Amino acid sequence: MIPHLLNRLLRLAPAIRTWCEERLPVATIDDHLKSKMVPRHRHTVWYYLGGLTLFFFIVQIITGVLLMIYYKPTIDGAHESVAYIINDVPFGWLIRSIHSWAANLMIATLLLHLASVFYLQAYRPPRELMWISGFILLFLVLGFGFTGYLLPWDDIAFYATQIGTEVPKTIPVIGPTLVSLLRGGEDIGEATIPRMYTLHVFILPIATLLLISVHLFLNQYYGLSKPIKTPQKGKDIPFYPNFLLRDFRAWGIAFIFLLFLAILIPWELGEEADLLRPAPEGAKPEWYFLPLYQTLNILPSQIWFLNSETILNIALMFGGLTVLLLPFLDRKGKNGEHNKLILITGTIIILYCIIITISAYI
Repeated sequence: MIPHLLNRLLRLAPAIRTWCEERLPVATIDDHLKSKMVPRHRHTVWYYLGGLTLFFFIVQIITGVLLMIYYKPTIDGAHESVAYIINDVPFGWLIRSIHSWAANLMIATLLLHLASVFYLQAYRPPRELMWISGFILLFLVLGFGFTGYLLPWDDIAFYATQIGTEVPKTIPVIGPTLVSLLRGGEDIGEATIPRMYTLHVFILPIATLLLISVHLFLNQYYGLSKPIKTPQKGKDIPFYPNFLLRDFRAWGIAFIFLLFLAILIPWELGEEADLLRPAPEGAKPEWYFLPLYQTLNILPSQIWFLNSETILNIALMFGGLTVLLLPFLDRKGKNGEHNKLILITGTIIILYCIIITISAYI
């Protein structure tokens, strides 16, 4: 039966291609893909990180749609519906576990992707817009993690979100309004879940899809950057089909690893959040927000006339703007030279984030 269907599909393939060519620029796309080359050097492995981030995002979309069928975005139904998904829906526990692990792996691969672009200095002209779009994508992806973390409405997620929303509260002028919009009031309560749910399943996905489309278009237009002063190792790799098949192989390995994590370490659901119960011991944000959380803990409560939250927000805004405009600030990048000052500064910041995150678990 199956071989017969495959034979019929193979016979139909030329007719389908002809139909598409008459209506779509198939030949132009085909020629572009065949002419695109991937530089071959000792850092080529870093090129897979962008594709892996896209893969985990696709997994997020697919599993998220399946979870939406049963999830109830209300303060009374959220925890109960997640418990129902885990305990009663066939393979519901697996879908939820895959969704949760894929979210963490998506953030991890995106951070590694940005770090690799930084160290390879692939943000230099003419790829400034690729760096800017990638950096904005990081904030959107972190937004996914932040808004989705509260949706199960368990103890740890509730108090972690409460801690997380306190940080932007001290932003001058817009801080209190921003937190009130997120929470739906002064405190996290009945209005918070619908707002987080809307952001998580509607606003953030649309914004992310649009920006990913722009990022992929720029990637196709400019091609992959070769690191500064990196010797070539043999001939370039044709993107289609050679590198594309390698990308799919990486996706297959990533899926097996994701399935391994989801089955052996299923994502747990804590007790239902109780607004009157004190915060459980060890309540803290997810790992990707721990550098901010730990920094806030080690800072003095008051420095001169400013509190620690205000100082942290000022540092974040200044640092974020600096990173966003990095291609324009790195003047040596235009001459094809390494900027050691920027590389050393970036390395110190990355090491600090790693060390402070590890210290949060000790």
